[in-house]
Amino acid sequence: MPSDPHQSHLLIIQDDTGEREMRLHQTRYSIGRDPDCNIRLISQFVSRHHATLEQLSHEDGTFYYRILDGNFRGKPSANGLLINGRKLRSRDLENKDEVIFGPHVKVVYHLLERAGFNTTPPDDFDITLINPGTADQMPEDERNSQDEEDSEALPLGNKEDSKDSPGR
Repeated sequence: MPSDPHQSHLLIIQDDTGEREMRLHQTRYSIGRDPDCNIRLISQFVSRHHATLEQLSHEDGTFYYRILDGNFRGKPSANGLLINGRKLRSRDLENKDEVIFGPHVKVVYHLLERAGFNTTPPDDFDITLINPGTADQMPEDERNSQDEEDSEALPLGNKEDSKDSPGR
């Protein structure tokens, strides 16, 4: 069950080995010290099968994760879960929830959402209008150098003709 393409679920994990990130995409994770756990926490204070993380869906089709104390069969951990400072058996995780498993062992859940963007090609008549008054906002030295470049690049006729023309 992949999550909505505009959502990403991320855990920041901190244990005795340091800090790391893990992107969530599976429907179920086992969390604990045991090498067979999907999310392995390295600490003597963490149970072998400390918690279970389950992906559930909202009515609108988006997903969320619920953390439960203990293993898949419901056997609770020795130390329990401290979630946002409260000892709880389970919780539907929300952005920036902090779950403490023991001293110096925690995970922080992040729900990253990004707005969709238009993938249709632009309209054939989509044009950008340029305000002619923007030239007045150009610094004086840039305007003068631009005028010189324009006159060099686009001569209006023979130089001999311009000397003889009236008014010049």
